[in-house]
Formats: sequence, C-alpha cells, structure tokens
Amino acid sequence: MERVRVLVADDQDAVRTGLVLILGSAADIEVVAEAADGLSAVRAAAEHRPDVVLMDIRMPGVDGIEATRRILATGSAQVLVLTTFDLDELVDGALAAGAAGFLLKSVDAARLTEGVRAVARGDGVLAPEITRRVISRYAGAPQPSSVPGLDTLTAREADVLAGLGRGLSNADLSAELTISEGTTKTHVSRVLAKLGLRSRTQAAIAAQEAGLV
Repeated sequence: MERVRVLVADDQDAVRTGLVLILGSAADIEVVAEAADGLSAVRAAAEHRPDVVLMDIRMPGVDGIEATRRILATGSAQVLVLTTFDLDELVDGALAAGAAGFLLKSVDAARLTEGVRAVARGDGVLAPEITRRVISRYAGAPQPSSVPGLDTLTAREADVLAGLGRGLSNADLSAELTISEGTTKTHVSRVLAKLGLRSRTQAAIAAQEAGLV
C-alpha cells in the first residue's frame, strides 16, 4: 500500500503529539516529520518532501499562512490547515496562500484522516462551518471580470470549474462528465494554470465569483 506522507506543524507539543498519534494509527498514512513553527515547517517540507502538510496557523515567528505560501512556492506538497480559529481573515489568508483545505481542531479523528487522504488525492477540504460562510460571501454576486483568464477556458474546462464550485471531488467530476479520473486531473490542472490559481479551493471560489454555480 502506498502511504500518504505527512508533515505535522503545530507549536503546541501536546497537540502535535496527538495529531501524530491519530494519523499514525491509519495504515495508509505515515508522519515523516514534525515542526513547532512555520520556518521549521518550511525547512522540513523541503527536506522530507511530504505529500501533505498539516499546518497550524498561529505559530511563533513565521506563521502558518506565510509558511503555506513558501512551501507551495517551492514544492509539490498540498497544505491542509488545521486551527482553533475560524475567523474570516484567517480563512481568506490561508486560501489565498494556496491551502487545499481548512479544518478546525474540533474535527474528529475520522474526518481528519479522511481530510488528509482527500487533499493527497488532489481534492479540496473545507470544514462545513467554513464552507457555508465562504459560499454565502460570494453567492448572488457574479463578477466575471474579477476572474482573469476565464475566457481562455474551453467548454469542458468551464464545466470542470463549475463542478469545483459545487464542491465536487475528482471522482464526482469524472462520473458527471463521463471521463476518467486521469483526464479530470488534467483538466483541473489546466484550469488552475489558466486562471493563475494555486488550489482547487481557490478555483471553487473563482467559480462562485464568476456566477458559474
């Protein structure tokens, strides 16, 4: 079984230990490194090249948002933010930095491990509380001009973007569009590249802004 390699970054030792125990109990997940601050997380990501970085936001020195930005600028890891705080500015900051998902620390162990798996597969993950607020912020206010590159998408890519806006996973998109998951991943990558986006979660927000949902 190919395991998902994870880096856990949190400044609280007890929390970090608990997260490592939870993830380590899953047969398909391997914790390859830990970090107690953002700068250490950036360095560990460069050294260990994990598939997923489980990132706290509020850490000393370099915070989780800036660490996310640096990791995604230089590596291929996906970042799943896990925090106690669900303030709008933190959510916006994490998503703008390119995080693939955002979960609260109140999440249960099963949803946490599934979130890690989903992000590793290339899917996005948002806590239900956050999803409702993000969608409500953009719903009913289409602004096509605010999404540069929208007119460069093919009809199929526009369909994929609309599906991302509805929160569909790659498997869901493949079934709806009757294409393989490999083809779906290719379309998602092209959509992100054409729109200058870092994550499918950013693409979902762009779909909302463009009135495609």
